[in-house]
Amino acid sequence: MKNFIEELRQRGMIQDHTPEVEQQLNSQMTVGYIGFDPTAASLHIGNLATIMLLVHFQRCGHKPIALIGGATGMIGDPSGKSSERNLLSYETILHNQARIRKQLEHFLDFDCGANSAEIVNNYDWMKNFSFLEFLRDVGKHLTVNYMLAKDSVQKRLESGISYTEFSYQLLQAYDFYYLYTNKNVKLQMGGSDQWGNITSGIELIRRISGKTAYALTTPLVTKSDGTKFGKSESGNVWLDAEMTSPYQFYQFWLNVSDEDTHKLIRVFTLFSIEEIQSLEQQHAQAPHQRILQKAIAEQVTERVHGKAELQKAKTASEILFGKGVTDALKSLDEKTFLQALEGVPQTHISASEFYNCHNLAELLCTATRNEIFPSKSEVRKMVQNGGISINKQKVESTEIKPTAFDLIHNRYLLVQKGKKNYHLVVVKD
Repeated sequence: MKNFIEELRQRGMIQDHTPEVEQQLNSQMTVGYIGFDPTAASLHIGNLATIMLLVHFQRCGHKPIALIGGATGMIGDPSGKSSERNLLSYETILHNQARIRKQLEHFLDFDCGANSAEIVNNYDWMKNFSFLEFLRDVGKHLTVNYMLAKDSVQKRLESGISYTEFSYQLLQAYDFYYLYTNKNVKLQMGGSDQWGNITSGIELIRRISGKTAYALTTPLVTKSDGTKFGKSESGNVWLDAEMTSPYQFYQFWLNVSDEDTHKLIRVFTLFSIEEIQSLEQQHAQAPHQRILQKAIAEQVTERVHGKAELQKAKTASEILFGKGVTDALKSLDEKTFLQALEGVPQTHISASEFYNCHNLAELLCTATRNEIFPSKSEVRKMVQNGGISINKQKVESTEIKPTAFDLIHNRYLLVQKGKKNYHLVVVKD
């Protein structure tokens, strides 16, 4: 077994932990868990930091359990929230559970012997618990004063917190007690905002059974300017390919700042500390090559979406931002092609209008509705200066006929003006 705590220290992934947790982990294989509530149809990269806790936990010889909160997801965790969550329907939660389960299966090894991973659902043990039973058997063990002292509650007292959300920490505490009793779980982990909920579980275990359990949290990942990490201009960066495409996912990591890469490569990748230090040295010598960003983007995208989707994302990036060629552009499937061009201005033109143009100058003015080429004379001037490419191939004459162009997927023409100004022409039947 490797020293899990030392691994996390080197990666800057420890916020708090209870006394003697390191001694427990170094003395024997330990079962630990992290909970994920199905409040959305996908986990996001904020969740990925805690998933990596489970990954390292297993790689250090311990047994990880991922808990999907089918029960707690119906309530909603108030931690870090300024207002009450909207309650989800049972059908929505079932749908979200199934999607999240598949995502978690990408990261953990479920067939490696004694420390094989498991996925559990707290709805399985909460569904038959009556309200009166819960109050008698669980609620009496934690005082209101104890629960009010938690940060997640204190921060909501002024704006108001319902009894529903107030009770959340008691439900999570019972999860820990149940898993301690039935799965020999000694450790609960999570983000730093979960410290109060986790320690409530430790207290419940102590009061009911007199036994000792342990807690460990990791810092919430922030940018170098202190703002929350994990959002793009369009919102959360999701692990689900339908919600954030593999291309967008890959681009997000490529575009992180140099200042943030040193933290991110330690938290989100499985490179050893020695490998990370070597990459940092290479990056320092040639920062324009973005060596750290590429290393992070490639490893994380492959773990989340697989090798095939990573290769598509890399190909699309190289085509658009490197020295792409027509054949490589055509090799992209239509979905990846459109993902790569998301945000690029588009115009639609009928096939008859497209093919009735007499030459390139007329075609580009007509097809782009004069948006990037206001006149035929400008097209001629740009072509003479080598400033126009069609489907990533420079054009050398304005007298080319529309029939000379091989439309991508039989309907797209990618027009490039200069180095970075793209326009997508969609030819309709």
